[in-house]
Amino acid sequence: MINLDLTFVIQLINFLVLMLVLNIFLYKPLRKVLSEREKEISGARQRAAGVDSDVQEKVALYEARLREVKLQAHERRGAMLKEAQAEEAATLEKARKEASDTIGAIKGKVAQEAADAKNLLREQARSLSLEICEKVLGRSL
Repeated sequence: MINLDLTFVIQLINFLVLMLVLNIFLYKPLRKVLSEREKEISGARQRAAGVDSDVQEKVALYEARLREVKLQAHERRGAMLKEAQAEEAATLEKARKEASDTIGAIKGKVAQEAADAKNLLREQARSLSLEICEKVLGRSL
């Protein structure tokens, strides 16, 4: 059984004084340090969240600019390809025209040479036939 005598009261007073002293010198400073640490942590979290949102915003801006640049590059490449195809077509057409003109000139030259050769052969054939006739007939014609 528990006796409630004077030692109990002294122990109780001792305990209360100890609680008061511990509260003043240990618990309050400890709570204050923990509270300050919690404030610092929450402030750091807010700053981190702000930095994170800034980073996300900059990444989104970067990706948008990257898409825009890629689109412009694609458009330029398409325009340059069309320009190159047009230039190629013009060059091919010019080459075809030059080839056609050259072939026409060569055909004309060949036709002229053939006509000249025909005339020369006609003259030679006439003179040869005249010589043959003279030799066969034995007289001059």
